[in-house]
Amino acid sequence: MANGNFKIKPMNIETGGILIAVLNQSDARKHDFRSGDRILIKKGKKEITAVLDVTSLPRTLANGKLGLFQEVIEHLKAKKNDEVTIHFAGKPESLVYIKQKLHGKVLNQKELHSIVDDITNDRLTDIEKTAFVMGGYMNGFNKQETVYLTKSMVETGETLSFKGTVLDKHCIGGVPNNRTSMIVAPIVAAAGLIMPKTSSRAITSPAGTADTMECLAKVELSKKKIEKVIQKFGVCLVHGGSMKLAPADDKIIEIERPLSIDAEGQLLASVMAKKHSVGAKVVLIDIPIGPSTKSKNRSEANKLKKKFVQLGKALGMKVKVILTDGSEPIGNGVGPLLEARDVLAILQHTDAAPKDLREKSLMMAGILLELSGKVKKGKGYHRAKYLLDSGLAWQKMYDIIQAQGKQKMPYLGKYSFDVKSSRKGKVKSINNLVIAKLARTCGAPFDKGAGLYLYKKKKDKVEVGDVLFTMYAYSDEKMLQAKKILINQKSFEIK
Repeated sequence: MANGNFKIKPMNIETGGILIAVLNQSDARKHDFRSGDRILIKKGKKEITAVLDVTSLPRTLANGKLGLFQEVIEHLKAKKNDEVTIHFAGKPESLVYIKQKLHGKVLNQKELHSIVDDITNDRLTDIEKTAFVMGGYMNGFNKQETVYLTKSMVETGETLSFKGTVLDKHCIGGVPNNRTSMIVAPIVAAAGLIMPKTSSRAITSPAGTADTMECLAKVELSKKKIEKVIQKFGVCLVHGGSMKLAPADDKIIEIERPLSIDAEGQLLASVMAKKHSVGAKVVLIDIPIGPSTKSKNRSEANKLKKKFVQLGKALGMKVKVILTDGSEPIGNGVGPLLEARDVLAILQHTDAAPKDLREKSLMMAGILLELSGKVKKGKGYHRAKYLLDSGLAWQKMYDIIQAQGKQKMPYLGKYSFDVKSSRKGKVKSINNLVIAKLARTCGAPFDKGAGLYLYKKKKDKVEVGDVLFTMYAYSDEKMLQAKKILINQKSFEIK
C-alpha cells in the first residue's frame, strides 16, 4: 500500500553510489517516516529502493515534494515534477547475514548472493557495506565461501562470451610500472588467440593499465563496442569499470581503500570474478614477492598461489601462477604517460625499451601461448619473441588503438627535477613505496604526464652526481611537495 504520492525535485547532488531520497519533516511525520528508513519509490513500471533523509528546512523541500539524488534520478529515468509513489520498504534481509558474518558464521551461497546483490544494486549504506568488509577481514572466507562470493559477483553483473579459448592475465600489484598487459595482450592476439583485457584504474599506485592505455586510446567502451573490437582483432585493452563486470567488486574496493585492508578471500574473488565474467578459460596470475607487495616472502606467495589454483578449478578455469621479483620497479617510467612510452618502445623496438619489462612480458606471453595449446611446451618464449620482434604485436596494438579510438598523447610535465646520487657504489635496493608516493605526489595518475623516469636499477654502479631518476609534474607546487618527501624518505639505497 502506498504511503503517499509525491512530485520529484532533483537535488542535483551525486553520492557516488548510495541511493538517497529526501522528504521534509512535515511530510515525514505525516506518513510516519524517519531518517534512515528505506523506501520503495515507484514511477510507472520502474521502481527502486532508496535510503530516506529528512530535512527540517522548508526552503529546501516543499510539502508534496520528494527530493532525489542524481543516482536515483538516473535509475528511474525521471525528471522534475514527475509523479511517484513511495512505500516503506524495511531493511534488506542481507543485513542479517552480514551480522552473522561479523560473528564468524560461515555463509552459504544464498546468503552471500543476497549480500552481493544488495551491494551491486546500492541497497546498502556505506556503514552496512563496511560491516560486511570487516566481517570478511576479521573472520576470513573459507574455500567454499570464496567460490560462492566469486560466482555471486559474476552473476550480479554483465558477462562477455566469445568463441574459442579465451585467455587472461592478472598481476596482484605492489610494483611500480609492471605494465606487462599492454605487451602480452598484443603478442597473444598476434598468435590468433582471444584476450579481452579489462583492466582497472589506479587505486593506490601511480598508474593502472587503464590509465596508461588511455594515453594512447579510449578505454571507456560499451559492451557492444568491446565485443566488436574483440571479434575483429581478438583483443582489447579497456577499463573494466566502463562495463558492469562484477560491479560489486568495485563497490567493495571503495570501502577497503580508506581502511587499507584487503581480505584474502575478497582478493581472490575480486580477481577471479573479473576473469570469469569475460569468459576466460586460461588465466595467468603474477604474484610479485617483495616488501611492498601483498606477499612479502615465498611462503606467503605459495599459499596464495595454491588458493588461486583451487578457485580456478572450482570455476572451470585453468590457472597458472608465477612468483616474480617485486623488490624494485619494472620498466623505467612510473606514471601513465611514462609507462605508455615504455610499452611503445618495446613494441616498436627502440633503444629506450626497458629490458626487464620486455623480458617479463615475453616470459608471460610464452606461458599463455603454451597453456592455450597453440604452441608446444618449451617453445612459447621463442614464439612470443618472434611475434614481438617481427612487428606483428605492434601491428596488433596499432589496430587496437585505432579500433578503440586513438587519443592525443598527453604532454610530459614541464616541471622536472633530477634526483642524483650523493655517493659512489652500487644500488642495493629501491623502495617501491617511496617511488610510488613520489610519482603520485607529482600528480600521477590524474596528471597523465606526471611521474618518474628511472635511470638506475638494483646492482647498477653509480658515481657521485649520477642521475638516479627524474621527477615530472604539471605544477611547481606539486614538485615542491615531492621534493619535501625526498628529505625524509629514502628512495634508493647505495652501498
